[in-house]
Amino acid sequence: MKKLLIFLFFCCSSLIFAQTRFEVSFPKTESKLDGRLLLLISNNNTSEPRMQVSDGHDTQMVFGLDLDNHSAAQTREINATNSFGYPIQNLSKIPAGEYYVQVLLHKYETFKRKDGHTVKLPMDRGEGQQWNLAPGNIYSKPIKIKINPKENTIVTLKIDQTIPPIEEPKDTKYIKHIKIQSKLLTEFWGRPMFIGAHVLLPEGFDTHPEVKYPLAIFHGHFPADFDGFRTIPPDENLPNDYNERFKIYGYQKIVQQEAYDFYKMWTGPDFPRVLAIEIQHACQFYDDSYAVNSENIGPYGDAITYELIPYIEKQFRGIGQGWARFTYGGSTGGWEALAVQVKYPEEYNGCFAACPDPIDFRAFTSVNIYEDENAYYYGSDFKKTLKPGHRDYLGQIQSTVQDMNLRELALGTKTRSGQQFDIWEAVYSPIGKDGYPSRIWDKKTGMIDKNVAQYWKENYDLTYILKRDWAKNGDKWRGKIRIYCGDMDNYYLNNAVYLAEEELKNLSNPTYDGQVDYGDRAEHCWNGDHSQPNYISRLRYHRMFIPKWTAEMKAPADANLTSWRY
Repeated sequence: MKKLLIFLFFCCSSLIFAQTRFEVSFPKTESKLDGRLLLLISNNNTSEPRMQVSDGHDTQMVFGLDLDNHSAAQTREINATNSFGYPIQNLSKIPAGEYYVQVLLHKYETFKRKDGHTVKLPMDRGEGQQWNLAPGNIYSKPIKIKINPKENTIVTLKIDQTIPPIEEPKDTKYIKHIKIQSKLLTEFWGRPMFIGAHVLLPEGFDTHPEVKYPLAIFHGHFPADFDGFRTIPPDENLPNDYNERFKIYGYQKIVQQEAYDFYKMWTGPDFPRVLAIEIQHACQFYDDSYAVNSENIGPYGDAITYELIPYIEKQFRGIGQGWARFTYGGSTGGWEALAVQVKYPEEYNGCFAACPDPIDFRAFTSVNIYEDENAYYYGSDFKKTLKPGHRDYLGQIQSTVQDMNLRELALGTKTRSGQQFDIWEAVYSPIGKDGYPSRIWDKKTGMIDKNVAQYWKENYDLTYILKRDWAKNGDKWRGKIRIYCGDMDNYYLNNAVYLAEEELKNLSNPTYDGQVDYGDRAEHCWNGDHSQPNYISRLRYHRMFIPKWTAEMKAPADANLTSWRY
């Protein structure tokens, strides 16, 4: 019996310790380190492993662990017991073979917030909250190794690379760039906080100094510069690249041609003369703030509406009244366009929300956060069927809700991955006891917290809020809501639009007098254009919605609607 126990002990010990471990050293120029240490492992050398982690079938591997006040003079080991991975959760489960590996530290900073909580989060550094591109993050060069789960191996990785700063865009004749320190956000975060915008000036801005202009507010992900505007023809030397999503060649040239065509329209004789802006409001949790007030992120809604927009209108001769502003955007920007119209009914005079993030949490992608017990599996006594997270236009599934959330958990604990489900949680959730967002569901198990779900409902379920507050604000919302979505949206966002449309149509005294439209077999980013394929219409937000809004805009009787129509 004793010999058997000894035999079993050594067998179990070999299973536990016979694994590849990674010993990481840091630059001597660093001191104390806070952040998420990420081990990236790939079976190919097509690009650096840090560029190959995704929700798709071709994703490579990432394993993460937190560094908290770690001395850079000390090495740190990454092993099967102290890290969490995606799509393989445990390092010991990696199949034997040859791999390329590198390690990256996504740095956190310490914030002492107004609410009394001290939290450690990654500050955006001009890249739009991208962990693999963030200036100042440090990483190692990829090396090739062999992994054999049956062998006890230590791999040494030396961090000696730093991602360089990003050059800020320069002003041109038509595009101006502004950045202001927000008093509201600075007070909330306990340190200087900035928001900005790229401003596209109308043709004739300098030669019509007496004119004041309406404001077109485009919401979307972090814009490096004003997107979709190009004053020169497409580069003839562009490669004939293949776009996997749209299954076409030469897409870069198509993008540049559309941007050049828009420039010609913008400066032509018939395009409405307005100010168009794209807002920069990357936060500690994502590439933008979702443009609303939030317990965890701060008063971004008020900062944008009452600080940034009035500043832009003052600097560039905006009319400066709610009737002379409208919002538009797609995906995240679609949700934001509708959300600010809902939250600030008198400050905006219309929204065009395309393929919006879930606007009804009964269809939070493929999850009903109110009725479902689990976000990852459909309810069943005996069968566990995973909920889909992403599909193509034929319904073929590339990832599940569980996949997407486990990737986020590998990239960052405490809602710090900088990815999609985590930003929803950061915006919509109340603050947890530890100062970080309360989980809507357990990241590992998918079990939903109904108390958090109720908080989401009362504060950010746009369909519910519209119905709840229609008696109070219906006259202010009437005729201002337009929603567009493909009926094969990759993220199942059309399901929430169906529910929203049903509620909107049932509203009365007054009726909603808006529009909801669907694209047949159209994927994500469809924005209401039935005449063009998605890969074209997604590039035409400005040229589509600015003329549409100015033609339909409802204004006070004494409003000046002629001076800016030169």
